[in-house]
Amino acid sequence: MTGVGLRPVAVEDLEVFYQQESDAEALRRANFPDRSRASFTEHWHRRVLGDPSVRARAVLVDGEPAGHIVAWWQDGRRTVGFWLGRAWWGRGIGTRALTLFLEEETTRPLYGEADVHNAASIRLLKRCGFEEMEFVRDGPDEFLVLCLG
Repeated sequence: MTGVGLRPVAVEDLEVFYQQESDAEALRRANFPDRSRASFTEHWHRRVLGDPSVRARAVLVDGEPAGHIVAWWQDGRRTVGFWLGRAWWGRGIGTRALTLFLEEETTRPLYGEADVHNAASIRLLKRCGFEEMEFVRDGPDEFLVLCLG
């Protein structure tokens, strides 16, 4: 398999992450709103890199940034989220990266959520031991919350 690794996110990674997050198909699958560059950058600087309780890792494939994995506190729950650029989909990279991340992020329970139509993200979480917990509606959208105990 390709060399998959993690390292702390560097400010220089944000341009790659912004391009990955701006991909229309990725936004559709994740059911995630498109953000302006300014909004994206402000979020990352203030709420991710600027918060010492957040663990943010760049996913590397043969040394190249392929995406990111982040764990944060939300409503009293430790939550994990991830994003891979489309070039890296379907190659087992997400599963390998989340497995590595879970060796660092040992808080349990740990929660993840995905749009109910995002089969790839749900599959990835389940491969890493997350179990279905509940469905949550947000207007017309429905998300599956999974938990790793």
